[in-house]
Amino acid sequence: MAHCEQLTTAVGTVDTVLSRMRELDSALPGRDGIAVFNRVYLTVTEAVGRDIAAGRFPDARAATALDVRFAERYLSAVDAVAAERRPPACWRPLFQFRRHPGVRPLQFALAGINAHIGHDLALAVVDTCRTLGCEPVDLEDEFDRVGDLLVALEERIREDLMPGPDLLQIADPLTHLLGSWSLERARDATWAAARALWALRRLPDVAGEFTDRLDAAVGFAGRMLLTPLPD
Repeated sequence: MAHCEQLTTAVGTVDTVLSRMRELDSALPGRDGIAVFNRVYLTVTEAVGRDIAAGRFPDARAATALDVRFAERYLSAVDAVAAERRPPACWRPLFQFRRHPGVRPLQFALAGINAHIGHDLALAVVDTCRTLGCEPVDLEDEFDRVGDLLVALEERIREDLMPGPDLLQIADPLTHLLGSWSLERARDATWAAARALWALRRLPDVAGEFTDRLDAAVGFAGRMLLTPLPD
């Protein structure tokens, strides 16, 4: 496989985005929905940083660029809300419901993952290709490795944040809600969306419409994941 060539645009470091996430972790109340997702994402980014340092990615430079461009999408949404601007549609449900007492922590975590994987990751692949002067296929190994980390973490999140053995009961509404969304399916759809966006890069009007529709669709899924549930 051909790998990415010389950097054409400056890219930050994993430590830079980790620093931002740790600041948010310290500043936000623990039950805040953004704080719940931020803790999850901080864990993922720390794992990616360790794997890059240990040489577990085929192309460390490409992995770093993808990880940073990916994180920048989330941090930009946080900054937009802090500045009283509208974040992308995929993030709006989480910001709107972040303090709702009827939404459980697991819902916050998965809604954030939905926004970040379903929308941000596709755009981050395109961002990274532009930064490195390469094609999406050149990032496939790095994309798959990050996706594997997220899948493993999602399994742990479900175990850690499940509210109790009552979830084994088929009548529990959270059981039904969580069964409607799959990280594996979202990851597959994101890779297809990233390739489509790259193919459309010379048709900015079409690419813009595609991106807007993707954003809205992911936001709709996030709103469903954040349905308030009875205790």
